[in-house]
Amino acid sequence: MSKDVAIIGASTAGLFAAHLLASRGQNVRIFEAEERIDPAPRTLIVTNRFRHLTGPLCEEVVINKIFRFELFADGKVASFDLRNPDLVIERSKLIQALADKAEASGAQVLTNHRFLNFKPNGTRLTFTASNGNGRAIEDSTNVLIGADGAFSRVAQCGGWPKPPIVFLLQAVVKLPKDIAPDTTRVWFLPEDTRYFYWLIPQSATQGVLGLIAENNDKGRRCLERFIEKKGLVPDRFQSAPIPVYDTKCPVRKRFSGGEVYLAGDAARQVKVTTVGGVVTGLRGALGVAEAITKSKPTKSLDSLRRELGLHGLVRKILHDFSQSDYVKLLDLLTPSSKRLLGNVTRDETEKLLLRLIFKQPRLLLLGLRSLLTGRIA
Repeated sequence: MSKDVAIIGASTAGLFAAHLLASRGQNVRIFEAEERIDPAPRTLIVTNRFRHLTGPLCEEVVINKIFRFELFADGKVASFDLRNPDLVIERSKLIQALADKAEASGAQVLTNHRFLNFKPNGTRLTFTASNGNGRAIEDSTNVLIGADGAFSRVAQCGGWPKPPIVFLLQAVVKLPKDIAPDTTRVWFLPEDTRYFYWLIPQSATQGVLGLIAENNDKGRRCLERFIEKKGLVPDRFQSAPIPVYDTKCPVRKRFSGGEVYLAGDAARQVKVTTVGGVVTGLRGALGVAEAITKSKPTKSLDSLRRELGLHGLVRKILHDFSQSDYVKLLDLLTPSSKRLLGNVTRDETEKLLLRLIFKQPRLLLLGLRSLLTGRIA
């Protein structure tokens, strides 16, 4: 049976959900606050699973391919080659391509409509949005999807708690001569960030150097200092707030007039090991689309929840690693472990962890020691 679906936010997850639902016969409208779909450029790296989810659309947005990773920690270096390359994509191109795909599937995109609130009316969900003139417009729907980012207004109105936020900060720089354009570098420097620095080539001449920071201002200072230390000059900066995943955050809530779902950053569908949310957001949109068309939760959402939970466990172990812990971690990466890292992606966490522990049990002992010493919250 066809349903009315209102999607708040022309995000990656929102547009992908719109395409999937419209192509399955649902009546879909997307409400976007901005005057037009023209997001700021941001370079992102994803695994090959992105191609499996998006199909031919993938080729429109890929700007480079990564075949090798180099990891650094206090002079220690470990590297591995990827069997299937990681894909460097331009987020603004992805969103525009998804918008075109959603509209071609029959979804209606309404820009300049800022969502305000919703309430059940007994048979449907009534929601209010303001247009460009500031006039409030009331509408209703069977299903409301919040795909409106880390500070989701839909989530707030639906009673979801606010998520913790970290900040992605990166600068476009000239690619150093000692790095190949198919190689990504990662530096572990816990005195600056409890995550890591990265340098991702986006072409033969340029790359993005960045980090994840828990404080935006401190992160910016650390990034500028690191760029200067590497002898590089920033061309322009890119940034974004990223929600931290919480296993207790439900994807769906029932109200007397209908259902409310969250997808993408609004649902905190982010891998907290790498703070990557493109593939997981697309998977979340797929799971929500399946749940709506089948009128029940699906295995897709359960699988995604388990995987994000595993990323949360790994992040808990890594979060207070010292510099010496990272050196030990790289020391433990045997040739067979490196081959495994190249063959199994970070979007296959359960398989990757089980096989890594089998090949190098001391990795498990290192993680358990960190947990049991009480250094990690």
